[in-house]
Amino acid sequence: MWTLTGASTEYTISDAMTLHAWGPHGVSAGPSPLDFHGPVQYLTPGDVAAVEYATDGMRPFLGADLVLEPRSSAWDRIAVEPDGDDALRATFADPVTGLRAVLHYRFAPGTDVIERWGVALSWSGSWRIAADTDAAGLTRVRAGRALADGPVRLGPGETLSTPVAAGAYSGAGVDGLARVWHAYQRQLAGDRLGRRREVVYNSWEATHFDVTAAGQLELAGIAATLGVETFVVDDGWFTGRDDDRGGLGDWTPDPAKFPDGFGRFVAEIGKLGLRFGLWVEPEMVNPASRLYAEHPEWVYHARGRPMTAIRNQYLLNLGRPDVRDFVLGTLDELLSAYEIGYLKWDFNRPRTEAGPGADLDRAHVENLYAILEHLRRAHPGVTIEGCAAGGARVDPAMAARVDVVWPSDNTAPMDRLRIQHGYLLGFAPHLMSSWVTDAPGLFDTRPRSLDFRFVLACAGVLGIGADITRWSAAQRATATAWVARYKQVREVISRGDVHRIGDPGQARCAVQYTLGDRTVVLAWNTGQLDGLSQLPGRDLRLPLRGLDPGRRYRHGDSEYSGVHLMTVGLPVRWTAEHDAEMIELRAL
Repeated sequence: MWTLTGASTEYTISDAMTLHAWGPHGVSAGPSPLDFHGPVQYLTPGDVAAVEYATDGMRPFLGADLVLEPRSSAWDRIAVEPDGDDALRATFADPVTGLRAVLHYRFAPGTDVIERWGVALSWSGSWRIAADTDAAGLTRVRAGRALADGPVRLGPGETLSTPVAAGAYSGAGVDGLARVWHAYQRQLAGDRLGRRREVVYNSWEATHFDVTAAGQLELAGIAATLGVETFVVDDGWFTGRDDDRGGLGDWTPDPAKFPDGFGRFVAEIGKLGLRFGLWVEPEMVNPASRLYAEHPEWVYHARGRPMTAIRNQYLLNLGRPDVRDFVLGTLDELLSAYEIGYLKWDFNRPRTEAGPGADLDRAHVENLYAILEHLRRAHPGVTIEGCAAGGARVDPAMAARVDVVWPSDNTAPMDRLRIQHGYLLGFAPHLMSSWVTDAPGLFDTRPRSLDFRFVLACAGVLGIGADITRWSAAQRATATAWVARYKQVREVISRGDVHRIGDPGQARCAVQYTLGDRTVVLAWNTGQLDGLSQLPGRDLRLPLRGLDPGRRYRHGDSEYSGVHLMTVGLPVRWTAEHDAEMIELRAL
């Protein structure tokens, strides 16, 4: 047996490379729950056994982990041995093709996420995750790349590294599993986790493509009075970008929009006490751009076939060394020429054409990662936000390379509540960018207050994306108060243990964050807003989790025991005017 040990779990495989047990410390001390008995009819033993990594020759019917040509290949195991501290390496070979495969296992340090087997894939290209249950009740999850460009061909001596598949275990249900993933992503962030998550204003919903220096400075001036710390100019700042038909690829500030120079404009933002941020979509190009006119061969294309434009744009073949160098050099130049502290990297269309060459998906993604890693080294003070038509690139590999992720373009209050409720199941709040906007509901049109929208956006990294020039003095005062309150608790929200209470479809809907002696609870009224004060009623109770039952907790003038808060629950009272709240409790 070989056992790898995590923070509170272990993963044990047999010498025959089948999974023996996975669970809390000590779970392997006994017969394997995955062993089977009885004859294997109409299948092969490999189809039923909990084989760690099977070719199509070993598991031909219920799904192979690796398919080789010629088919019906099978492994000869060469060695299983330690791979440094707290890691394992298993080497196999196929005697027909000569192919060798090495499986690497390790628990991410200090976590219960094992980087091998599991249900989160560290890959930002095409992927596939499949779950199957066999007749004996064993469920297999296979996660890996989807080979969009066909089979990968390896010549003699060539190697291929597949993405990390990360699996997590928790005995505390789906919320316990979420906390395991959160701890893992904080470990991936490294020392950048300690960076303060600044309150951001983004200009997109206020101006769209109508970007001018005067208009942006007006927004920035108001944002500064609200307590915003970073001002991001979104799409529309570069030459040829008056709509979505032109400009992508020509990353030069438009002199007509910034008549006194872009550098002076950025300096004026700085004088307001704001860091400056910029939106880019560096993997894209418009047909009506200088870059495309000069380098039409840089986009993905299938020879002799028409190209597919999506959103009036093509996708650059980032796997090409010259395209990689162009994108890296362009971003380097922007970040070096101007005082830019925040970069919103967007990606708004998928690939449609295969283009020349093989395994383009791998080359594109690996160069994407290389550019992001270069930016982190060369410009360590810059915060990078990942965005892909909303949340299309949310995975552990991006969590390791960007500081925050945009979950969705849908910012309507009730819709966004559902989105964020699901997002927090798999991703930590320090990665969840959330904006206060004026957007009406798309799928749930019930109106909600500005307070509701702020409490919702405080659940991750607070941002504002509304047209604040249209806000009344009262709305600006509300915003100023909420920004100040968020700053007091953002460390708890970014780094605390997360417990979701109820869900958007229930009367109880809240998120609890606990860090040391501090607990922050964000709660929302998900029901109707009228008639609440016209009938007798009782306070809604939110049962908290993970507190010390023997300690007492204070909120304002109210004091509760830990037992009370975890059994009876924290009281909240909704009215037609009061539909959301942030409550901070301190342990005494």
